[in-house]
Amino acid sequence: MNITDTKEMKMIQAILGTIDEGIHAVDANGITIFYNHVAAKHDAVEREEVLGKHLLEAFPSLSASTSTLMKVIQTGEPIYNQHQSYYNIRGMLIDMVNTTLPIKVDGELVGAVEIAKDLTKVKQLSEKLIDLQAKVETAQRPKKERRSQTGAKYHITDIITNDPVCERLKIKALKVASTSSPILIYGETGTGKELLVQSIHNASPRKSEAFIAQNCAAIPSSLLESILFGTAKGSYTGAVDRPGLFELADGGTLFLDEINSMPLDIQAKLLRVLENGVIRRIGGTKEHGVNVRIIAAMNEPADVCLREKTLRSDLYYRLNVINLQIPPLRDRKGDLPLLTDHFIQKYNFLFGKLVTKVDEEVKVRFNQYDWPGNVRELEHAIESAMNIMDGDSITVEHIPMHIAGDTPAPERTKPISLQPLRQALIDTEENLIRQALAETEGNIQKAAKLLEIPRQTLQYKLTKLNIL
Repeated sequence: MNITDTKEMKMIQAILGTIDEGIHAVDANGITIFYNHVAAKHDAVEREEVLGKHLLEAFPSLSASTSTLMKVIQTGEPIYNQHQSYYNIRGMLIDMVNTTLPIKVDGELVGAVEIAKDLTKVKQLSEKLIDLQAKVETAQRPKKERRSQTGAKYHITDIITNDPVCERLKIKALKVASTSSPILIYGETGTGKELLVQSIHNASPRKSEAFIAQNCAAIPSSLLESILFGTAKGSYTGAVDRPGLFELADGGTLFLDEINSMPLDIQAKLLRVLENGVIRRIGGTKEHGVNVRIIAAMNEPADVCLREKTLRSDLYYRLNVINLQIPPLRDRKGDLPLLTDHFIQKYNFLFGKLVTKVDEEVKVRFNQYDWPGNVRELEHAIESAMNIMDGDSITVEHIPMHIAGDTPAPERTKPISLQPLRQALIDTEENLIRQALAETEGNIQKAAKLLEIPRQTLQYKLTKLNIL
């Protein structure tokens, strides 16, 4: 007698059929052997259209590399809470979160079972709710108070960590979010300063107001003052009445990144705003009161900035009411597995892949590496690997060579040819200038300091070499 005809099997099928979760099981060949009514409802198909058929026949938009069930059959490894989007046979888009487990009998893989949660209706309803809320808010607010959303999308729960120092930082950030005191943040490039700042804003009473971020090193110093404080009509040729970031951020939060790149004379004006809450547009005579919380960040330690006089001491002491320091990734390597899994999940979704694991050798290399680019560099390493890989496991061959620790042997196929000295000097000078600009993200003042030449000299060379 076939086991499927036994009373016990019928009882098991009846029990599974009453569970309020979508359950889909396939044998080792990918043929559907169980498919309950909840799964059919999720997929918007009839059970008879799936039962007894090959998975990829019933869902032709999936493939062996994108189907979680097929992937588990291939690898024998479970996949937990994997987001999956696909089209059913009627062309309807289905969004699910699946946990897929191998089925083994006496150690032999005989199939796979998937427990699925439907995101399709939740996603549709949430999108409608967001649209409705936006319409209601826009209709209720007076025209002069309507402003576009500024994009503070991160919350404190988006900071992924198991590190005790970072956990204490998150707790402190939530505590200080409720006040309006200035905050000064120090963190190396790539540690997630803006992520933390946006989290503070969204945990504050100002969360429904504007959040504006400005990198002080990203624009020429001659423009920074007008961007921050605005302009009055007639203050210079072509000038019009235009509000600055302080006015646009009124009631909300203004994040000034790389504050130590701000020219000292503008730092003095910023200090004045912090002291009395009043700004005056360039060329204007009227003063405007503003209610803005200032959060500033530096990617160099405060003592270095003060010693090198890139940050005024009086501004530093005024900003440093609340001090938050984000540890570099090399000091929180216990977070590497957690962050790696997070980025794999992210790019699985974006790239339509099903990467399920990282080779042990990759984990070793990650732990040995110093991560000068911090979390951002780790994310880019995972993104790079998932662009070039085909399987389900990230190996050493997929990660960037400087992280893998492989140094390619130098190749010499041609005899050395010498360049004329004059041209060599010109090329060397240009390369050094370009490196300095890249290192300082285009900040001419900092690049000149790095090259140990006057700013005016560097500006002349940039023009002469036609670099800018």
